[in-house]
Amino acid sequence: MSLLIKDLHVSVVTETGDKPILRGVNLEIRPGEVHAIMGPNGSGKSTLAYSLAGHPKYTITSGAILLDGVDLVGMSVDERARQGLFLAMQYPVEIPGVSVANFLRTAKHAIDGQAPALRTWVKQVNQSLADMALDKEFAARSVNEGFSGGEKKRHEIVQLHLLNPRYAILDETDSGLDIDALRVVSEGVNRYAEAGDRGLLLITHYTRILRYIKPDFVHVFVDGQIVEQGDASLAERLEETGYEAWLGGSDAN
Repeated sequence: MSLLIKDLHVSVVTETGDKPILRGVNLEIRPGEVHAIMGPNGSGKSTLAYSLAGHPKYTITSGAILLDGVDLVGMSVDERARQGLFLAMQYPVEIPGVSVANFLRTAKHAIDGQAPALRTWVKQVNQSLADMALDKEFAARSVNEGFSGGEKKRHEIVQLHLLNPRYAILDETDSGLDIDALRVVSEGVNRYAEAGDRGLLLITHYTRILRYIKPDFVHVFVDGQIVEQGDASLAERLEETGYEAWLGGSDAN
């Protein structure tokens, strides 16, 4: 049982033709594990996140993505979500005219195959909002429209709790957060991970979120590949030395 990424190669179409971004990524995330991927801008970290989730912009040219033995390659975004995969985006999109409440219930219905009981669901939503320091009136607002950066990221963690996927990918969830919002978001992520049977992949530039969310494994990502891995102490070393030891003209995006 795991999220297993095997020799994953991914390209994106550009004006000059196909451009390889991921160049053979191998990674296994088991239930109960927290993994962190760190790397410089343009190394392909977000490409990895979106490729796992099934974004149509990215073409998987070879390799496999196995979620508890089921190959996700070829599946649509919603099919991957129903298999138990969740992506918190670096830049959550606005959905004008769709309330947070309707969005959450529709997503839960799509994942589970049936609509949740309304009275129980409202209590769960209100509790999840409160846990993320969001007022219950927040549920009536249009998704991400006019939200602050902190509100967008806290709403992503509300989704994480209510949908309760088996494996979650958080793409730079710490970006744009002040210290208070970072603490609230990190506490929410830790509550999800503490279930013990969920796998978590954090993608970040900086170590500050790793002071709140303790990774079991840290992977250095450069030029579309994992070039080194270790325990949490590797993140502290990166904070001191940066990525220069591994950089060699990376041109990934």
